[in-house]
Amino acid sequence: MLSEAMAAALNKQVQLEAASSQAYLAMASWADIQPGLQGVTDFFYQQSDEERIHMLKLLKYVNERGGFGVVPPLEQPILTFLSLKRAFEEFLKHELIVTASINDLVHLALAEKDYATHNFLQWYVTEQMEEERLARTLNEKLELIGEDKSGLYLFDRDIMAYRGTGKG
Repeated sequence: MLSEAMAAALNKQVQLEAASSQAYLAMASWADIQPGLQGVTDFFYQQSDEERIHMLKLLKYVNERGGFGVVPPLEQPILTFLSLKRAFEEFLKHELIVTASINDLVHLALAEKDYATHNFLQWYVTEQMEEERLARTLNEKLELIGEDKSGLYLFDRDIMAYRGTGKG
């Protein structure tokens, strides 16, 4: 059985994962109307789907452990970006926020001696390590490319190859 504090914290994480899914969906929609960014578009649509899966996994866990998984209200995400680099900076920013929140959940689980939840959260810890590595790698590549059109072309063409190296 989850404590009220743990159920509330997990529901907060549900909201964070849902907000990330919406943010990445907005990034995908923005990229979709930019010329030549079909790879980036597909990447962010997949990221959005993955975050929704993370949200559902948490929601179901809360319910399975005797809590009540709450479907959260969401704020409007950023809809447009000044550049591809800015979109990927936001991507990294989201992942860092999620990592910090997961770490807080792990800390709470240990403080409450809720070892089942601690064990459950280990998947998220590993996932966040991979997500951060992926986001940092893509940001580093964009930094190297700068505004070089041929570099951006290759980045867009190759982006899906990184999914296998940084995803869980």
